[in-house]
Amino acid sequence: MTCYDRHDLGLLLLRLGTGGVLAAHGAQKLFGWFGGGGIEGTSQWMESIGYKPGKTSAMAAGLAEFGGGTLLALGLATPAAGAAAAGGMAGASAVHAPSGFFSTEGGLEHPAILGLAATGIAVAGPGRLSLDHALGHILNRGWMVPAALGAAAVGTATAVGRRNQRLRQAQREAEGGQDPLFEESFDE
Repeated sequence: MTCYDRHDLGLLLLRLGTGGVLAAHGAQKLFGWFGGGGIEGTSQWMESIGYKPGKTSAMAAGLAEFGGGTLLALGLATPAAGAAAAGGMAGASAVHAPSGFFSTEGGLEHPAILGLAATGIAVAGPGRLSLDHALGHILNRGWMVPAALGAAAVGTATAVGRRNQRLRQAQREAEGGQDPLFEESFDE
């Protein structure tokens, strides 16, 4: 019989806590549970913050959080689960970044720490108290970690980049519709 150590217990607690919070947030988006808006409400909100089309964005965010969080909690397909959750949290961090760091001011503290925890779990692995371990790590190979994190980074950078372009375009239109010919600098 294998004796579980502090490492395994620590990873289990980290997976359950991080995965549980992520899954609950995803359930708000997908199903309207826990006071969430469901797909329709989340779609409208996504459109309002520049993630378009709203329904596709709501589904992607909800699946990254609910699916990634559930899989992290179970310790199943850990590299893909952690990468999906981290990507979703990077997208959320982009929304909260203009408000600074601390969540008390609407900042990115909460999504950033969830994304970092999900990434850390993807890199460290799920530990022996996991479905990945029980299944012989067929969905948790070393090469899967950089592949999953790389794919999530590309997808997230694309989504956030497009959102930022839309927001800049909307700002230009609100200011008169043209880009300035030269940027003014008022350095003293």
